[in-house]
Amino acid sequence: MTATLQGFILTPQGFVAGTLAIDGAGRVQAIQGTPATEAEVRNESKADRPIILPGFIDLHVHGAAGRDVMEGGDAAVQIARRHARHGTTCLLATTMTAPVEDLEQALAGLGGLCRQRAPQAARVLGVHLEGPFISAARLGAQPDFARPVRLEEIQRLQELAPIRLVTIAPEVPGNLEAIGHLVAAGIRVQIGHTQGTYEDGVAALERGARGFTHLFNAMTPLHHRLPGMVGAALAHAEYAELIPDLLHVHPGAIRVALRAIPCAYCVTDSTSATGMPDGEYKLGRQPVTKCLGGVRLADGTLAGSTLTMDRALRNLVDTMGLPLADASRRTAAHAADFLALADRGRLAPGAWADAVVLDRDLQLQAVHVEGEAIELAHAA
Repeated sequence: MTATLQGFILTPQGFVAGTLAIDGAGRVQAIQGTPATEAEVRNESKADRPIILPGFIDLHVHGAAGRDVMEGGDAAVQIARRHARHGTTCLLATTMTAPVEDLEQALAGLGGLCRQRAPQAARVLGVHLEGPFISAARLGAQPDFARPVRLEEIQRLQELAPIRLVTIAPEVPGNLEAIGHLVAAGIRVQIGHTQGTYEDGVAALERGARGFTHLFNAMTPLHHRLPGMVGAALAHAEYAELIPDLLHVHPGAIRVALRAIPCAYCVTDSTSATGMPDGEYKLGRQPVTKCLGGVRLADGTLAGSTLTMDRALRNLVDTMGLPLADASRRTAAHAADFLALADRGRLAPGAWADAVVLDRDLQLQAVHVEGEAIELAHAA
């Protein structure tokens, strides 16, 4: 059996006004139609024809719906279900800096979910270890359990769940030398939570690091005589995460990154407070407070976000003025390419049928994860 979606479909070649067919295996069977311009797609007179984009891919997810990845158990299932209701079709479950016992508990609850997607949930592609291999001088909202890379620790964790991405501070002794081993094991490396210099960043990229974790946040800033880690990213990076909640990074700084870094992509850095009312929550071991649209530690430090990827798309298009096709690439295709996933983040024959259906105001009307229609009636 096949299902079909009709509307303005964003393909790798541009928009098509037509039909997308989904086969029984949950992949795109065919796309038929005629080319359309972005002006036609956003034309109010065509409001009866929905917009169909690749499903969002979020490589930095700590939580949602009152649950945190570090809890272990079924927390990640509930998190993946809540994010699917906001159009995220694939994600990386992201850990905090913590003792190895806590990390083992978290990953023990993720292995099965990575192998078999839960019904009504986003696909959990694997794990992003945001810590513990970071700088104690740039913890941000991370607990103080930072330590150098321990390859044997990563190997033990890898036996519990697939680690796809590791954030490191390259200036920490031993971390720079570990990059080659991680890359050889098929693990992507990002630079983040770092007190390192511009030179440290360049050296890490030369060793095989490919991106930067939440660019601008928790790293040495750009100065014209001390370009810092931000300078290394702007001068040399192909990929970098950005949190476009318009709170973590000023829109002007986002514009700088988008001009300088070809494949900068969006993440939410979402916490357990995502989709929940104002109040007290947990980020790993840390108590955090959600209020005024943000999440903070008691001292006021930003502690992740409550952003969802559908809101990220609207922020890029409506607030920052990006073309819809470019905003879509930065919420889907670039993240897929970062992980070398040729069948995700794009709508083309043979790719997974991960799609979001939007109205003219870019509000979600439907979500499909590997062909499965996600129930949105109670989305929050």
